[in-house]
Amino acid sequence: MTKAKEYDDIPGTYVFDADRSREGYHLNMFCISLRLEKNRQAFRDDPEAYLSQYPMSEEQLQVVRDRDWNGMLSLGGNIYYTAKLAAFDGITFQELAAIMTNMGSEDYRKMMVDGGRPIEGNRYKSEWEDK
Repeated sequence: MTKAKEYDDIPGTYVFDADRSREGYHLNMFCISLRLEKNRQAFRDDPEAYLSQYPMSEEQLQVVRDRDWNGMLSLGGNIYYTAKLAAFDGITFQELAAIMTNMGSEDYRKMMVDGGRPIEGNRYKSEWEDK
């Protein structure tokens, strides 16, 4: 677990910094390994055996098994690496972002085309206090 940082107050994201990089190293190496077909096939053939090659924490292993995308980021996953696992599952990046924000894919696309989330109430979690 990483120590608290000032930017932990940003809602809806996990800042991928050096601490998260160290925490998620094996998780990210697993995900990026899926860029190669031989590795994708090995993972298809025996997911647990393939995962056992990467010394992840039990919590990291479970979020991979559950495809808990936000959980992966909270445990040091990098979105660009974890997206390899989503692609393995046939999920596009747009669909992944929609899942992670609890939106439908087309609603997510429209929001982004329209300029993204409104800034009000989305700068700091502390803005949500007393509301």
